[in-house]
Amino acid sequence: MRRRQFNQLSLSLAGLGLAACSDSTVLNYRPLEKSSKFRVWWIQSFYPAETEALSQIVAEWEKKNNVKVEITFYNDGAINRDAENALNNGNPPDILFSNTAEFFLYPKLAWQNKLVDVSDVIEPVKNLFSPIALKAVAYKNSQNPNPAYYAVPIAQLSAGMHYWRDLLVDVGLSDTNIPKDWDGFWTFWEKAQDRANNRGKKDIYGIALPMSTEATDVIFMFEQFLTAYGVKLLDDNGQLRSEDPKNREGIIAALTKYTGFYLSKHVPPNALQWTDADNNQVFLSRNSFMTANPGLSIPASQQFDQEVYNKKLVTTEWPLAADGKPLSHLVAVKQAVIFAAPNVQETKEDIAKEKERQALAKSLMSYIIQPNNLLTYLKGAGGRYFPTMPKLLEDPFFRDSKDPHILVTTKQFQNTSSFYTALNPAYSEVGSQRIWGQAIKSVASGKNSPEQAADAAIAQIKTIFTQWK
Repeated sequence: MRRRQFNQLSLSLAGLGLAACSDSTVLNYRPLEKSSKFRVWWIQSFYPAETEALSQIVAEWEKKNNVKVEITFYNDGAINRDAENALNNGNPPDILFSNTAEFFLYPKLAWQNKLVDVSDVIEPVKNLFSPIALKAVAYKNSQNPNPAYYAVPIAQLSAGMHYWRDLLVDVGLSDTNIPKDWDGFWTFWEKAQDRANNRGKKDIYGIALPMSTEATDVIFMFEQFLTAYGVKLLDDNGQLRSEDPKNREGIIAALTKYTGFYLSKHVPPNALQWTDADNNQVFLSRNSFMTANPGLSIPASQQFDQEVYNKKLVTTEWPLAADGKPLSHLVAVKQAVIFAAPNVQETKEDIAKEKERQALAKSLMSYIIQPNNLLTYLKGAGGRYFPTMPKLLEDPFFRDSKDPHILVTTKQFQNTSSFYTALNPAYSEVGSQRIWGQAIKSVASGKNSPEQAADAAIAQIKTIFTQWK
């Protein structure tokens, strides 16, 4: 992790003509009479421009509010664990922005009343956000039956599908002939590997999908497979539909398809132990024809090589769902939260300090999500993230037809679905306990059949919902 304290940075912000979120809609609070400091934990950026953009935004806010901000940058593997440990030890950061916490941490903390209600940050600019972004941050609290905004939507991403065009040419295939139907699409990549293997290339695989319990990407990818097979585990009210036989059939079909790549040896054998970075590394090492990955971090890493970025590496659309209908793309909304201070003493002084701390944190959050600021930060991410504000998606950066990767992904946000954690916080335990990773690994390793793994997963999920408190 890296810790930096920001005061002044010589960067200029890109502007955007949106008047709907001017300074008048930002939560402005009376500056402190003397300087103070509070802590922000932020996910480690891949690119300097992303860090610099955030640094400039924070520096401007510091100057306006006479407050010092200590920002610590964490990698994906550490930030959730360290944040939860800090919370348990009574010393959490004031603000947290994580790349994966929406899958298993934020819904649980909101339910446990450990996050601050940020509705007064969201409401003034609510009309700027997409419905799916607002749905993702409207968590339930055990002390309040009505959902409220316990997080601020910073960015969103869907699963990108990438392949090597030149590797296909090497085995006599053309990407103009990639099938659009579900089964045909996946068979195409298996065929590509088979052709390569028959030509003596034994170190290349058709598909790079994680099969482990460790990788958070498994949650994203497998739940996208579940969507493709028509599985709907929760109804619109967040109630579990575990007894629906169609869901069981869909889970079995998704498990059979997903693990079938591994069992037929079209996925690298060490995929059972992969972390989130490993499919990226295998693909970028050109040891697989294709991979799927949240966001556009893979092509963004190749922007320095225009030949690779524009010609060899391709981002493509997902195939149609298994029933032949257009696939609904799952969207992960990346969120920032404010921790509620643990063990606040019921004295007037302590209560006043906590109100002041929350007010400052909300003010910074409100400043970050001004459209001009948010757009600059997201552009700095190089396509890693996409806006949760539809008007920002109209910016040429995301609508530029000359960019072969960003434009394809932007189109995916026209047909989207939410993860189940947006419907019921109990589902966060499915991610926390790695239920789908366990099921996949048990089938891929030959321990269970898809039917056995599906039944075990359904039983575990039923137990989680029954015991949820």
